[in-house]
Amino acid sequence: MSDLTTNYMGLKLLTPWMVASCSLSKTEDGIRRCAQAGAGAIVLKSLFEEQIEAGANKVHEYLWMPSHTEAFDYIGNMSMEIGAQEYLKLIEKAKKAVSIPIIASLNCISPKWWLGYAKQIESAGADGLELNIAILPGEPNHTSAQIEKIYLEILDSVHATIRIPIAVKIGPHFSSIPYMAQELVNHGVKALVLFNRFYQLDIDIDKMQLVSGHRFSSPEEMCLSLRWMSILAGKISCDLAASTGVHHGADVIKQILAGATAVQICSALYVHEIKHLEKIHADVEQWMKDHQINSLSQIRGTLSQSKSHRPEIYERLQYIEALVGID
Repeated sequence: MSDLTTNYMGLKLLTPWMVASCSLSKTEDGIRRCAQAGAGAIVLKSLFEEQIEAGANKVHEYLWMPSHTEAFDYIGNMSMEIGAQEYLKLIEKAKKAVSIPIIASLNCISPKWWLGYAKQIESAGADGLELNIAILPGEPNHTSAQIEKIYLEILDSVHATIRIPIAVKIGPHFSSIPYMAQELVNHGVKALVLFNRFYQLDIDIDKMQLVSGHRFSSPEEMCLSLRWMSILAGKISCDLAASTGVHHGADVIKQILAGATAVQICSALYVHEIKHLEKIHADVEQWMKDHQINSLSQIRGTLSQSKSHRPEIYERLQYIEALVGID
């Protein structure tokens, strides 16, 4: 039998695929079903910063949308599916229900309120903590340095309080992703998750109003994380997890070849149901058998930029030889 085990930020995973933070991981029953289907670890549904502090208007210092009144109304009237105390109980129940690692998730936009609550998460039994830092740079008067500083302040405030390993889930909107990744490592992060999938926006041209875009990711969206996975692997001294667009066993293999320690799966489980994890497992094992691969460690990062004889093809968007058949 193929060896699918991996070590993700110090946690032993029997398989490299984790269930990403989503509604499937917000109940004890959902968590149990994910574990039974073969998830290597489960990231609990994110607890939002606004759920810690009921007075959501206090985040105005960091919530840079003063002209977006609808956004403030949404936050102010947010339906709290899982309150702060209920979230701690969910961690305790999850640890009793399954034997795989349980990673809590906090959706952050400021460093304000996490000191005490992060410690409670650790005390509740979480094996790790994922900081889903969702800051979308949208104002011309805020510099990249200001935005990066908030990421580091959030990480510092939590890292100083707890001992369990911390992962940070980031978006791709940085002037220099490698620089930011290294800064996060310098501040104590054990893993980076590439990438945060921000709220998708669309426009209804008949009603002439904003509407939600595609709710679920598609396999084609994986190209972005695959590129940066291959560029960062071997250069950044922390574990790397791929997120967004991982739908099939082949996607898992691609990310491992690029250098991923693990992958996170979400949309595919809504499209194909939780049992799809079993299909991913079977497909990965069959590929390993066909290619006489005994362990994923044999191939991890073999197609990363750091191990390539032609590193330029990972960076040049218009590299001619990569665009076969296109003039």
